[in-house]
Amino acid sequence: MAKAGEYRIINFHGIGEPRRELEPGEVDYWLSRDRFVSILDRIASHPERERISITFDDGNSSDLLIAAPELQRRGLRAEFFVLTGRIGEAGSLSADDIRALIDLEMCIGSHGVAHRDWTQVSANELQYELTASKAQLEGICGRSVNSASMPFGWYNASVLKLVRDTGYRAAYSSAGGSANASEFLKPRNSMRSGTADNTLDDVLSGQIPIWKMLRNRARARFRI
Repeated sequence: MAKAGEYRIINFHGIGEPRRELEPGEVDYWLSRDRFVSILDRIASHPERERISITFDDGNSSDLLIAAPELQRRGLRAEFFVLTGRIGEAGSLSADDIRALIDLEMCIGSHGVAHRDWTQVSANELQYELTASKAQLEGICGRSVNSASMPFGWYNASVLKLVRDTGYRAAYSSAGGSANASEFLKPRNSMRSGTADNTLDDVLSGQIPIWKMLRNRARARFRI
């Protein structure tokens, strides 16, 4: 039985045919439309649906073109973490697209300005990533942006401290397992093109082996 305040976060990236050049290794995180829809169906029909949240990283144009309509058809909502350095570029969300997601009752968070590993930049560079992206998104959305998703899921103590000090109320990783509503750090479960249905069912039910969760979180927490 899930603990009080505990839930699972399912994270997506791109859906369908990419409309921009992908970074090395990124193709594994792009799902076909059919596979994406099948995952949403499993989420929508899950007996613990209220304990499952959905997020998207990078701000790809498929967020609005494909993901948002499919979410709405199932009465689902999601939070979209946008890379502000890509806003308006081919294959990425525009400012109007972001406002359209807001109008559809979706949430917007920051993924930084550029897609850089926050554990490998200077404190000043990270400060810029956090403050500049937050300010730009708040200007577009007309509301506070209180959550940040860490690129590649990587973080360490210094990153978490600066994210918190910059005014964010939640930091999202990709460490796997369950999140807790009362905790600042939120581990997520990223969907890949090769994620099997039995693995997905384990994730949705919070049945990920403890050794795997501990390994993933240790890799993230202690990266230098």
